Amino acid sequence: MNKAHSHNQLVLDSHKLGGHMDRVEAWESGERIAPVSVDMSLTRACGAMCTFCYAMVQESQERSSIKELHALNLLDDFKEIGVKSVSLVSDGESTLAKSYVPFIKSAKKIGIDVANATNAWEWEAEKVEQVLPDLTWVRFTVAAGTPDKYARMMYKTGEDVHVFDRAMKNIAYAVDLKRRKNLSVTLGIQMVLMPNMMEDIIPFAQLGIDLGVDYAVIKHCSDDEVGSLGIDYKMYDVMFDQLRLAETMSTDKTKVIVKWNKITDGQNFPYKRVHGPQFLLQISGSGLVAPAGVFFNSKFSKFHIGNFTDERFKEIWKSERYWRVMRYLASENFEPSKMMGSLPIAHYVNVALDKHIKGIERITDTSHAKPLHHNFL
Repeated sequence: MNKAHSHNQLVLDSHKLGGHMDRVEAWESGERIAPVSVDMSLTRACGAMCTFCYAMVQESQERSSIKELHALNLLDDFKEIGVKSVSLVSDGESTLAKSYVPFIKSAKKIGIDVANATNAWEWEAEKVEQVLPDLTWVRFTVAAGTPDKYARMMYKTGEDVHVFDRAMKNIAYAVDLKRRKNLSVTLGIQMVLMPNMMEDIIPFAQLGIDLGVDYAVIKHCSDDEVGSLGIDYKMYDVMFDQLRLAETMSTDKTKVIVKWNKITDGQNFPYKRVHGPQFLLQISGSGLVAPAGVFFNSKFSKFHIGNFTDERFKEIWKSERYWRVMRYLASENFEPSKMMGSLPIAHYVNVALDKHIKGIERITDTSHAKPLHHNFL
C-alpha cells in the first residue's frame, strides 16, 4: 500500500502519508501532532435515508446545524495548529447548513484545502456556482445506476424516483461548470456496494461515464462492531468478476475505480494498534470531537473528547483528554477487532502507520511527486 505515487495520480485505494513526512517523523519521535486532515460535517441532518449509511448506527444527536461563527472559529484553529485539509463528509449532509458556503470560501481563503461529499439533492446551480471554484474535490453519493434502485437504496422507496433526476441534473451542471470555467476540481460519483447489489455494478459504471465525471468509485460498506447493518463480507467474493469488468469500462475521461484493498480486507483488522486518528480525525455534525466516526454513538462516550461549539478546537486538541484517548487507541488495551466498526475512514492510514512502526514497510517521502489531493490522506 506504500507504493510511490506519480504526480497528478488519483489515489483512492491507499494513503498519502508520504507527502507529509515531517508529520510522520514528528509522530514517530513522540511529538503531539496536529491532524493533516479532518473529516467532518456542518450538520447531522440529511434528507436521504440510505440503507448503507453508517450514520444510521451513530445515534441521533443534536440535529441543528453548526453556526457560522463556530464554523469559522474552527477554521481559524485548524490554520493555527496546522491542519491542511477538511473534507465535508462525516455524519450529515453539509449542503443543508447555512454555514456551508461561508465555510468553504473561508477555508480556501486561509489556505486550507476543502472538499465535499454530497447526495447533490440540494446542490443547485446558485450554490454550485459559489463553491465549486473553491473545492478540491466533490464526491457524489450515487447508490445505483438506475432511478428505481437508486430511490430504493437512498430513499427507502421505489416511488420517489424524482430524487435521482434531481441529483443527476445537479451533477451534470457541476460537470458542465467545471468544463466551462476550466476548474481544477475533481468530480466523482461513489457507490457503496451492498452484498445484494451485484447487478447494479455495471449500470453504475456506465452512469459515471455518461455523466462525464472524472471517476466512478465502488467501495465496500462499513459496519459497526456488532454488525448492525448486517453486512456479510464473504458475499463480495462472488462480485469480483463484475468489478473487474467495470474497471475495463474506464475511458480517457472517466476512470472506474474499485477500492480493492478495503473490499478484500473486509472485517479483518491487519493492525492491533490504531494510530490513524492522530493524522486523520473525524468530527460529527453536532460538533462532537471523537477520534473516529465509529465512536460518535453515546455508548462510546469515553472516546468523546469535547465539542467545538462549547470550547475552541485548539484547546480541545491541546487538552490531556484528547491525547489520553489517542494513547489508549494506540495501546495494547484497545482491541480494534472487538471494539470498533469495520474499515474506519482512517483504515489505510492505520495500516500504513502500523507497518511503518513495525519496520515491515516504511513510509517513504513522496513529496517530489505528489498525487492529486495530497493533503487528503
